[in-house]
Amino acid sequence: MNDRVNSDTTSSRTILKPRRLALLGTVAALGVAVLAASHGSSPLGMASFIAPAQAATMAATPPGFGDLVSKVKPAVISVRVKIDQDNDKGAMLQQKRMDPDEDSPFDQFSRQFGFRGPGDMNGTPRQRHQIITGEGSGFFISADGYAVTNNHVVDHAESVQVTMDDGSIYTAKVVGTDPKTDLALIKVEGKKDFPFVEFSDQKPRIGDWVVAVGNPFGLGGTVTAGIVSASGRDIGNGPYDDFLQIDAPINKGNSGGPAFDMSGNVIGVNTAIFSPSGGSVGIGFDIPASTAKLVIAQLKDKGAVTRGWLGVQVQPVTSEIADSLGLKEARGAIVDNPQDGSPAAKAGIEAGDVITAVNGTAVKDSRDLARTIATLAPGTSVKLDLLHKADSKTVTLALGELPNERQAKSDQDKVQPNAGTPRLGLSLAPAGDIQGAGQKGVVVTEVDPQGPAAQRGIQTGDVILNVGGKAVANVGDVRSELAQARSSGKNSVLLQVKSAEATRFVAVPLV
Repeated sequence: MNDRVNSDTTSSRTILKPRRLALLGTVAALGVAVLAASHGSSPLGMASFIAPAQAATMAATPPGFGDLVSKVKPAVISVRVKIDQDNDKGAMLQQKRMDPDEDSPFDQFSRQFGFRGPGDMNGTPRQRHQIITGEGSGFFISADGYAVTNNHVVDHAESVQVTMDDGSIYTAKVVGTDPKTDLALIKVEGKKDFPFVEFSDQKPRIGDWVVAVGNPFGLGGTVTAGIVSASGRDIGNGPYDDFLQIDAPINKGNSGGPAFDMSGNVIGVNTAIFSPSGGSVGIGFDIPASTAKLVIAQLKDKGAVTRGWLGVQVQPVTSEIADSLGLKEARGAIVDNPQDGSPAAKAGIEAGDVITAVNGTAVKDSRDLARTIATLAPGTSVKLDLLHKADSKTVTLALGELPNERQAKSDQDKVQPNAGTPRLGLSLAPAGDIQGAGQKGVVVTEVDPQGPAAQRGIQTGDVILNVGGKAVANVGDVRSELAQARSSGKNSVLLQVKSAEATRFVAVPLV
């Protein structure tokens, strides 16, 4: 079952589904028979010859997925849950899952996958008290009954029931869940010989075959096949998004089910689809096995997941930010704000520092940094490479533990440029002159909607704390730093901006 499509073929042909390949194999075999019966002559009178080895290859029917499916299918289960609507929080979550008017197709799947109840989809009014049922998928990972599914399948479930491929039904309990990765571990008691599968130790390649097994629309034991279409997808589902994209058709009810490689190992957990219509359009997303293994191991040991905590708000280094900092590449994560008392603050990391590597491994962007830190245990000592005020710097610190609820969450003076001073399109006033603005920075009192600052999302009420890495207290300071940036040959200037939501860095073009 480890056969791969020959690279000479894939370079010039599209990979076809097994049935189509089988059909083409039959046609090829008939073609060989016709040529053999033609006494070595083509219709044009030209000699025709096929080597025996080539003829055998053309006549052979490409293998399907039957052996693989018979091996792994017994370990895949259907998961059915019941949620009491009197549980207000549970009912609210279920309503989100079933709401067909979600803004994002990703949200529509991840919150709605496999769940439906009376009055949810057909317009019938809800009764005051109802038991909502939902169906998803899962798979055993040990002979003693531990199984993996999605958090959104079992979240706030009053009861969980699993059905095996042979029709056997068991009651399961929820061992632990991790909403941030949408994974859950459940346990079936009473047997020690459940069929099970294992996670793959290797990252799949783009183009590798993938087989998905699950319970779409309640049709248990459904098998679909496709390829790995992409990796590292961020679909806005959470802070640690790193999904595999597959084109094996998955639908409502596949959620929590496994995606297998050709060796029968689990390469991902089916979690979301992109679907404007609500059904499969060939774009599905899986939690990678590497992520699932780490999370499930913690859920089994402790019933919860603990993650390392650096204590910084970060954002990606855009090309404009890189230019304003004099960086050659737009890589790394720029620190918006180190949180008071955090490991980062204690280590001397400051706003404006760019974290470029963790333990010697380059950081691509802010999301890459968040995922890397999250895989490390609290208390782990890490070495961070930084760009600090244009100088390279290395700090070593011990990670804290990510708290459960913490989310990685007067006279006006126009800035009229002097000769050669760039224009931002803002009116500013010292923060101390504006009630409630604090004492640091300058407050944006007016924004030119056509100006460069407005195009970067700066709004009235925002407070600019520094410009080009230098703290500013009045309009004169802002003018001075803009002129300095222009004289240094920069095309944009980096502003640290505090808004009601957060403190962030914004690179504004110099015009």
